[in-house]
Amino acid sequence: MDILTANGITLAYRTWGPEDAPPVLLLHSRGADGADWTPIAEQLAAGPHPRRLYAPDLRGHGRSDWPGTYGLEEMRDDIREFLTAVGIARTDLIAHSLGGLVACLLAQQAPGLVRRLVLEDVPAPLPLDPPRPPAVRPDGDLPFDWAMIRATDGQRNAPDPVWWDHMGRITMPTLVVGGGPNSPIPQEQVAAVAERLPDARLVTVDAGHLVHETRPEEFLAVVEPFLAGRAVTSRTPS
Repeated sequence: MDILTANGITLAYRTWGPEDAPPVLLLHSRGADGADWTPIAEQLAAGPHPRRLYAPDLRGHGRSDWPGTYGLEEMRDDIREFLTAVGIARTDLIAHSLGGLVACLLAQQAPGLVRRLVLEDVPAPLPLDPPRPPAVRPDGDLPFDWAMIRATDGQRNAPDPVWWDHMGRITMPTLVVGGGPNSPIPQEQVAAVAERLPDARLVTVDAGHLVHETRPEEFLAVVEPFLAGRAVTSRTPS
């Protein structure tokens, strides 16, 4: 694991694959960290077209700083400065859930940074009705800052309307992967993201919310050809 300073905080991150291979940035879900991507990253790093994978811990998660402020725009700015710090001018980007919302904000603000985008079970940034009730903190130590949960719940209930208004700025080819009916994310919200983007394809892998963890082979079966610019096929209905 390595660390660097970006946007005034320390970010921890993991890497896999040859340093001179095409880069892929991996952004994890809420409550996870970069290690969550290890099985996927190992496969992409060693595949027929090796990749250089970068998986940072988002602020408030894992071994990155827990600064107490957790706006999604701050997370976006962390990641933009992270890419500058590691010398990446353009990257493929695979992101899950909360990480996917951060990825959307980054792709809106700096579309030239993202070559191809994969959004795994990412809800539309629209107000929840009814709102999500306050979460109850579990006992014991946590691998993330509980203040991050409260902050992101608030933003999930009442997101900035600009986030949705600017989805049309995400012009790069995008693969939207839904988790199907067993996911707690309403799949109509996932479909709404795909419909909103100018160049998006929606594929459903019936795995629940943790698609890349529950069905890694099926996840890779749609992600790898997409990153290579080939036609995407799925073993499950889309």
